[in-house]
Amino acid sequence: MPPRLNVLTLPRSIPYRPKPRAQWSVPSVTRRLPSQSRLYSDQKDSPPSNADRSKRTDAQPLPSISEEAKATAEARNEDGPRTEQGTPVEEIVKGDKAAQEKLPKVMQDALKAKSSGNTPKGSRSYSTTTTPTTTGGLDMGLVDFGFAPKAPEVPGVKFGLPTLPIPKDAHVKHRYDAVVDQVTNLLMEHGRKSVAQRNMSLILQHLRTSPIPTINPSRPLIPGAPPPSHLPLNPILYLTLAIDSVAPLMRIRSQKGAAGGGMALQIPVPLGQRQRRRTAVQWILGAASKRRNMGSGKGGFAQRIAQELIAVVEGRSGVWDRRNGVHKMGVAARANIVLPRKR
Repeated sequence: MPPRLNVLTLPRSIPYRPKPRAQWSVPSVTRRLPSQSRLYSDQKDSPPSNADRSKRTDAQPLPSISEEAKATAEARNEDGPRTEQGTPVEEIVKGDKAAQEKLPKVMQDALKAKSSGNTPKGSRSYSTTTTPTTTGGLDMGLVDFGFAPKAPEVPGVKFGLPTLPIPKDAHVKHRYDAVVDQVTNLLMEHGRKSVAQRNMSLILQHLRTSPIPTINPSRPLIPGAPPPSHLPLNPILYLTLAIDSVAPLMRIRSQKGAAGGGMALQIPVPLGQRQRRRTAVQWILGAASKRRNMGSGKGGFAQRIAQELIAVVEGRSGVWDRRNGVHKMGVAARANIVLPRKR
């Protein structure tokens, strides 16, 4: 058998020459290093560092419009704006009629007076800056009208004492109109007063934006009512007139057995102001609930109530027939009223 070849001894016979390593130059330790010392801030001859950009030309802030206009006016030997007092408003809006129309009425009058030459002496034009004055306050650039702080009449009280007697509507619970508050409570369901207040606001808004109503002569409003053209201008008065005009003066009470033989007797009972308004509002709400909804959303019910109120004022609502029926029945049953005997 031929001798076995050893693979491990084969590379020994191949000549191998290693690659020469790269020679790097080692810097000399004795090389002079830059100075690491920091100069003091009081040395004026020290050059500014590269990080300090405050003294460069391109780093300087641009001048304002007033300063640029002042420099241009000085170069032309003209009177420029006064930068120490701010740019006057009349110079800013000069030649701009649209901007002058948007100014307040006082400034427009001042500009007209200045253009006509009627500017009073000692007055200063309106400015866009506030500078301290000699009195210790701030000069807002307005004409000095000589307003002085008013000393309190009662020492120790800043806003004065209230006048007595205190009015009824001064309390926080009576801050709304009586009719508005009563209608809001009648609109409320399940204790959700915020929803009722929102509906009440929508009702008043609809009454305010509605056209002028046409009054029916056969169904007039209560005496002393203003002209129909004034009603949309005051929606609360509009609401009050609609409710008070259809409010019944009485209610019919049925008393069992009073007529004899177990028959009920109809007795008319007079109502107070809040009772009359409550009955009228309940009638209006019942008629509004039967109306057809003209739109969608949360304000549909409020819109139907407002339409019913307008129909009441114009005499087109069925609430008038209901009121007239109650009054007719009350007149027919007035003989059933038993008055107390005089002693």
